[in-house]
Amino acid sequence: MGSLPSRADYTPMSDHMSILQEVTEESSPQATVLRTEAIFNQTSPVIGSFSSRGPNTIAVDILKPDITAPGVDILAAYSPVGELSDQDTRHVDYTVLSGTSMSCPHVAGVAAYVKSFYPKWSPSMIQSAIMTTGKQKLYPFSFAYGSGHVNPIAALDPGLVYELGKEDHIAFLCSLNYTSDTLKIISGETVSCSKENKPLQKNLNYPSMSARLSGSDNSFTVSFNRTVTNVGTPNSTYTSKVVAGHGSKLTIMVTPSVLSFKTVNEKQSFKVTVTGSDLSSKLPSSANLIWSDGRHNVRSPIVVYIVYMGSLPSRVDYTPMSDHMSILQEVTGESSNRLVRSYKRSFNGFAARLTTSELKRVAEMKGVVSVFPNKKLRLQTTVSWDFMGLKQGRSTKRNLNVESDTIIGVLDSGITPESQSFSDKGFGPPPKKWKGVCSGGQNFTCNNKLIGARDYTREGARDTDGHGTHTASTAAGNAVSDTSFFGIGNGTVRGGVPASRIAAYKVCNLVRCSSEALLSAFDDAIADGVDLITISIGDIGASKFVEDPIAIGAFHAMTKGILTVTAAGNSGPDDSTVSAVAPWMLTVAASTTNRGFVTQVVLGNGKTFTGKSVNPFDMKEKMYPLVYGKSALLSSVCNAEYAEFCEPQCLKESLVKGKVLVCGSRDNVGTVGSVGAIAIIYKSSIPDVASVDPLPASGLSEKDYESLVSYIESTDSPQATVVRTEAIFNRTSPVIGSFSSRGPNTIAVDILKPDITAPGLEILAAYSPVGELSDHDTRHVKYSVLSGTSMSCPHAAGVAAYVKSFYPKWSPSMIKSAIMTTAWPVNATGTGIASTEFAYGSGHVDPIAALDPGLVYELGKEDHIAFLCGLNYTSDILKVISGETVTCSEENKILQRNLNYPSMSAARSDNSSFTVTFNRTVTNVGTPNSTYTSKVVAGHGSKLTIVVTPSVLSFKTVNEKQSFMVTVTGSGLSSELPSSANLIWSDGRHKVRSPIVVYTISY
Repeated sequence: MGSLPSRADYTPMSDHMSILQEVTEESSPQATVLRTEAIFNQTSPVIGSFSSRGPNTIAVDILKPDITAPGVDILAAYSPVGELSDQDTRHVDYTVLSGTSMSCPHVAGVAAYVKSFYPKWSPSMIQSAIMTTGKQKLYPFSFAYGSGHVNPIAALDPGLVYELGKEDHIAFLCSLNYTSDTLKIISGETVSCSKENKPLQKNLNYPSMSARLSGSDNSFTVSFNRTVTNVGTPNSTYTSKVVAGHGSKLTIMVTPSVLSFKTVNEKQSFKVTVTGSDLSSKLPSSANLIWSDGRHNVRSPIVVYIVYMGSLPSRVDYTPMSDHMSILQEVTGESSNRLVRSYKRSFNGFAARLTTSELKRVAEMKGVVSVFPNKKLRLQTTVSWDFMGLKQGRSTKRNLNVESDTIIGVLDSGITPESQSFSDKGFGPPPKKWKGVCSGGQNFTCNNKLIGARDYTREGARDTDGHGTHTASTAAGNAVSDTSFFGIGNGTVRGGVPASRIAAYKVCNLVRCSSEALLSAFDDAIADGVDLITISIGDIGASKFVEDPIAIGAFHAMTKGILTVTAAGNSGPDDSTVSAVAPWMLTVAASTTNRGFVTQVVLGNGKTFTGKSVNPFDMKEKMYPLVYGKSALLSSVCNAEYAEFCEPQCLKESLVKGKVLVCGSRDNVGTVGSVGAIAIIYKSSIPDVASVDPLPASGLSEKDYESLVSYIESTDSPQATVVRTEAIFNRTSPVIGSFSSRGPNTIAVDILKPDITAPGLEILAAYSPVGELSDHDTRHVKYSVLSGTSMSCPHAAGVAAYVKSFYPKWSPSMIKSAIMTTAWPVNATGTGIASTEFAYGSGHVDPIAALDPGLVYELGKEDHIAFLCGLNYTSDILKVISGETVTCSEENKILQRNLNYPSMSAARSDNSSFTVTFNRTVTNVGTPNSTYTSKVVAGHGSKLTIVVTPSVLSFKTVNEKQSFMVTVTGSGLSSELPSSANLIWSDGRHKVRSPIVVYTISY
């Protein structure tokens, strides 16, 4: 039955008895054995049951094994003449084996990886780097896994190492009573095993420490002498900490407890004294010694958590850093080595390394709103602005003086300061309100366009990915003429507000975007004086507001008059996938523009398929042989399914070389060139998106792909060519991208999200010249094509900045309302929830109309606090968040749906008859002496009866407010499609439109 399942509730004997009982009790017992399937091991790594355990029987004070690594169910190359199993006649080139024979080469690979960076390091230095950075195991105890699970990335930067040379090992062998004569033969040198050079085993300068005691040692004291070498940074100080492990309690003293290094390669010695009593005969007692300088943890199981403490207290004597250090000192006994970041400029909190028990203590402390793990978040044009009506030149109204004073903070993967999109030609000095810095790192220079940069990744603010450069230029890049992607999409690339200034905050590198970095960026951006924040980053789903770093940062930005524009996410078209759901943010979906990129595939019989890609390669209409991945199967290695998806190791090179390869997915488009494919045609999982590929390629819809496969299978010598990409006019735009995350909102179910849609497909904008265009792509460009809500977000941010340039004193909610209530209606496409307001919110952004909304729905800090009261946040928590005394009484605890939001949504628990009401207040920002009449236009789903009271609103002055109520009745709601309508207030010139959506909570 194979390896033991890792489930805690699994009992092998019960399972075996159950099978035997069924066999013996049934008159005709039957069963079948299913084909093996791969599963995701959530509990990994777990030590294999077969893996040999310690203790060491030869050198009893040396802990073995040293480390653990993958060794169960490993697929790798095999001898084609080797026997797979007893009496097995099959022969393969690759097979699956388990054992420490498989884990050993994994560690050898890690050692070689480390050596490739440090070729002069000795074997002991490499061994130490691997052992002291291992991920700590918890099962079953150290004799199973030694120092933990190998961690190749961490091993590149161990900080300190324990060095050993030939002479140390000779002295060690002396202590094992090898004679001088024997050791002379072994070493080739004269050896004298005197008492002076015969150290105890436990004092070998080994990265782990172990001591065996005799059975009569009830109470004991043992010591270990060690020396570490600094391979980190000069002028570093390491502080020791001991973390308890398993077994009897040990008392451990480290002398000295602090090690200071002035130079690299400097050595420092220390002594570890361990005392205890009553050791178990069945379980060793253990602990972990950790040396930390704040960056390196030489053996550490500690995790980074974010402690959110709300608004900064207004007391003059309050110093955030001291408070944060005091909390850490109280809980952990140390502070500086635990603190990762302190948020102290715009709101209160910190990120720190905490154990599980420590985070619980911190969470219970007064003044702490929430404690949540530091998450890894994800990074979520020539014609797009013209498509929205914001044209270049004098045909578009602009307020350039204020636009030039507008600062957009871009939280992303950094920026490329040399890009023409960020040239400061024609710009004056930065606005006087700017309080930021240019801290971009080596060879990074800001200017009067790119006025600030900060880095939170320790890599410098330069963009090595391309994403941050792309989003910044989309929002506020200069107009750069004659720009294209290898001639595709030629035109002028520009941002929505090219006269605005940009401040770049690098929170993402090529590996991740972390929560703690993101909150630091919010903290700084707010205090630096930005006017607006755009952030094309998100999680895979929504989180509670007090555990969502973007919601936290955006809340504090809102209280300072700064609107945060966020990407909805790229997890569509499934429902309930939108990740940015707080009502104080503008959440943006992604849709098409009136320009699309298509790549035709022409077959040998003259038939043409229109696919999607961004293909600048010209095959000059030459026909090449077609080969179906499944037909090029290297049968001794893989099954046909893997070959269909064009796994390179599953394809026979002689059948692929020089041909156009046809694949069931795009997954391996970057590697099929390794088997000689000249081009690739694949079945696209997102057939509405054109992607950049490293060779001639086109992605087909499922229907066209199946037709292509039929052609191949029915033709003796099938041929095809992939035509260079061409731009076409999209008559049906805007259409929501299939990938764009959908609602409903899973945290605040009566707040409609996303709010708006904007161009996000096939957007040409600035790019990092060192960024990778696609997998295994060696080309480098200054402008590239990307798709995603990451692209639509800066479009909406550009519109918000455009509106703010005309109304600099408008609040975030007024700008947001102007954008939402003037949006274009979007025609429903597709079926089900993916085609409704849950896909596009209020509609498609219209920057020109947003300048003159007529009426706006205003919201302030106090409204959002009342909203949070309605979500049952306590008065104490809200006092900490807001920095003000809050009383969540029934009078100021509003229902979600009565938040003065520009859209209206209500979730119902079933499809029975219902009546729901929405209370709203609008502010006149149009003309005095104006009268607005209400009108309701039906949408989709079950019929709704809607009454607006009063149905007419009259305003005598600008900034006057009027309130109204919307009553919605209906029945028989569909469980698959929400019911909707649109409320339109019109004075004959303005049309102030709000969607109304009612749905069942079963989504």
